[in-house]
Amino acid sequence: MKNLVSITALAISSFTLSGYQSVDNITEESSEIEKKETNRIEASSAEDFIQQAEKRLLEFSNHASKIYWINATYITEDSDALAAKVGAEGTQMSVDFALQAAEFAKEEGLDPVVKRKLDILRGGIVLPAPTTAGAADELSTIATKLNSQYGKGKGVLKGKEINGSDIEAAMGTNRNPEELKEMWMSWHSNVGGPMKDDYTRMVGIANEGAKELGFDDLGAMWRSNYDMSADEFAATMDGLWSDVKPLYDELHTYVRAKLNAKYGDAVQAKTGPIRADLLGNMWAQEWGNIYDIVAPEGAGDIGYDMSDLLVSKDYDAIKMVKAGEKFFSSLGFEPLPETFYQRSQFVKPADREVVCHASAWDLDNKDDIRIKMCIKVNGDDFVTVHHELGHNYYQRAYKEQSYLHLNGANDGFHEAIGDMLALSITPEYLVQIDLLDKNKVPGADKDTGLLLRQAMDKVAFLPFGLLVDKWRWGVFSGDIKPADYNSAWHDLKREYQGIMPPVERSADAFDPGAKYHIPGNTPYARYFLARILQFQFYKAACDAAGWEGPLHRCSFYGNKEVGAKLDAMMKLGASKPWPDALEEFTGSRKMSGDAMIEYFEPLLEWLKEQNKGQTKGW
Repeated sequence: MKNLVSITALAISSFTLSGYQSVDNITEESSEIEKKETNRIEASSAEDFIQQAEKRLLEFSNHASKIYWINATYITEDSDALAAKVGAEGTQMSVDFALQAAEFAKEEGLDPVVKRKLDILRGGIVLPAPTTAGAADELSTIATKLNSQYGKGKGVLKGKEINGSDIEAAMGTNRNPEELKEMWMSWHSNVGGPMKDDYTRMVGIANEGAKELGFDDLGAMWRSNYDMSADEFAATMDGLWSDVKPLYDELHTYVRAKLNAKYGDAVQAKTGPIRADLLGNMWAQEWGNIYDIVAPEGAGDIGYDMSDLLVSKDYDAIKMVKAGEKFFSSLGFEPLPETFYQRSQFVKPADREVVCHASAWDLDNKDDIRIKMCIKVNGDDFVTVHHELGHNYYQRAYKEQSYLHLNGANDGFHEAIGDMLALSITPEYLVQIDLLDKNKVPGADKDTGLLLRQAMDKVAFLPFGLLVDKWRWGVFSGDIKPADYNSAWHDLKREYQGIMPPVERSADAFDPGAKYHIPGNTPYARYFLARILQFQFYKAACDAAGWEGPLHRCSFYGNKEVGAKLDAMMKLGASKPWPDALEEFTGSRKMSGDAMIEYFEPLLEWLKEQNKGQTKGW
């Protein structure tokens, strides 16, 4: 996950972050901000307004980011209070500027760049507060509370309390159905359940704010940020899902059969949905952790395990990060600043509560970039490190853009850059970095296993990536009522994922809250888009590198031509509509699932053969 660097930074849930500063100074600066009675800008023109707004937003972002960083890495009542206060101030500023932007947008003959920035100001707020007195404070307080509740969340395993990062890891390695059920139930009930009333209230306030800015509801506002209408964007998402759904359907059928073979009919039926807790992930969003259960005979043993390789080579958190940095350096990018290693959170501190959910931070919109993780030495976190560094290098590439263009071409771009690098973590790459012996590189006969392992994460994620915001869009529009929040969530998971909870869930429960991005108010469409775009980017990179073999075997590690093309796209930031940025790197102006299908084509044909005679669907 990335913390956005634009106006959304001032809208509570997405943060830009600046360098270290003492709490004394933060308190002093907060008092100065509090003295301002209004954020209204006296401007003679739209262009004048934009210039003043960007200056003030940058100043506030660099101040607020310090507080958000502290709150994420030192969760206390004090840091919660500071984050809530600055969140309210930022929300009020962003709403005030958005309202003014809506006024200036009515002017005729606007410069296209100015008009685009006005649209970013108007539509880029994650949680807009209405102008009602006290609304910004209440909204910020609720959002901060929800975020901290998640960070402090704990589940239960064998009757004993277990924290968030540990329970996630345990879900990936435990094969006892009763213990999996215990962890799944306790996490969803303990973390999500208490949030429902606050979440309902927060939605009501934010919807009022969205309507004041001229949107039908908050969901329509979120969908307005993609250089197309809200309805066109929703249709685009559905179209991309249609492109790749046949691949998911075959994967679902195959995995269900393997789970049935392992656990029996009493645990996993031969037909219908898959039991959510059996898939190696708390949210059943990625299934790679149960690859050992589904690995095909012969082709399934690829000859190495990423986690074992890392341990055998004495990797620790820092060495994993250094490996990710080396990949970017091989493409011609400058090394990370020393402050990155001094100020990032790489492992979970033993002495305090922190938010372990991986994220990339740009603290001063220039050079103070960091990641926040609780790294464990395993294959998943090795990939996550590459992903988060992708955000950091993207942030640094566009740092010379003006404030409102300090972002990706769309938020899916930001997520896709690191994932594209992760696709290049092939056996050949592991040999290049001396993590795998060249004699152990799996041959072509192992391609099915390699592709299946990738699909268990990349393909399995697609419907989840789509349904999270579909649920929220329904909540925001009022089509999903508070009484139906939980049932609608599981209905969508069944419809799109073919997944069901391990036990019947109460209508009073709030299982969506057990997924970080719901209480964290992070729009989720970006992750679905990133799953599609990363393959489009990857194919373009492999083409630029002159790769001629099977797409899934390509690694562009060390290719400076690819690095130059990537840098050119990233430097654009949000200064151009996303089709322009896409064309800069891929030559196409259309997002497409074709590259993903090409990548997995050998696996798709193999799955069809394996699934003969099986009942597909759920």
